[in-house]
Amino acid sequence: MMRLVSWLLALPIGIVVVAISVANRKPVTLALDPFKPESPAYAVSMPLFLLVLGAVVVGVVLGGSAVWWRQRIHRRAARENRREASRLEAERSKLAADLAARDGVVAGLTALPAPGRRVA
Repeated sequence: MMRLVSWLLALPIGIVVVAISVANRKPVTLALDPFKPESPAYAVSMPLFLLVLGAVVVGVVLGGSAVWWRQRIHRRAARENRREASRLEAERSKLAADLAARDGVVAGLTALPAPGRRVA
């Protein structure tokens, strides 16, 4: 279902991008020196659609990097929680094995005793 939805969204966007690219093939000059825009050493000539698509790609990469950087706290907390859960599971298994060995109960038994029953 999600694949169908992504195709239904990507297809019209792709058609629009191709139409804009075909319509804007003439070269434009991008001046990279704000103080001397007429300087040919710091100017790049390229088709307009490449400039627009390049700006979109740079924006997506910068936005993704910013989100990834901001989520580092949550990734660190998840890593620590996984380690703690693994440590606690190992401790639980060890305690269950010790309890089973002490009481002579089957090693796989990990349930609590019935109410009113005393464990020696």
